[in-house]
Amino acid sequence: MIQGFREFILRGNVVELAVAVVIGASFGAVVTSFVSDILTPLLGMAGSPNFEDLVVTIGAAEVRYGLFLNALLSFLMVAAAIYAFVVRPINALEARRQAGAEPTPTTKTCTECTSEIPIAARRCPMCTQPQPIPSDR
Repeated sequence: MIQGFREFILRGNVVELAVAVVIGASFGAVVTSFVSDILTPLLGMAGSPNFEDLVVTIGAAEVRYGLFLNALLSFLMVAAAIYAFVVRPINALEARRQAGAEPTPTTKTCTECTSEIPIAARRCPMCTQPQPIPSDR
């Protein structure tokens, strides 16, 4: 039982997932601090960003829609911050990296009749000649 547990824990996926969770929690704290300590006070310059006191009373029930508005505003600011400071730069880096890479070929030329055939073909559909198997398989 201990041996099986050790193998489970030392699998690459489990360790990578644990690291991702820890880094994700830390990153979440950084983004939350950025939104609450920098973006929210900047919104305060245009007016009060705190809607906590907005309440509607219906009979004996008190509906605190201001708390919902605060949560919604916080979510939108976190999403915008992640998009602006993480997603866009990563996409730009990936596009720059992809610009220099050559596209992966999807076809090859038949060795007998020189027609274009799918790269995975073992026989040419035009002349039915066997095709050499690529060495990377």
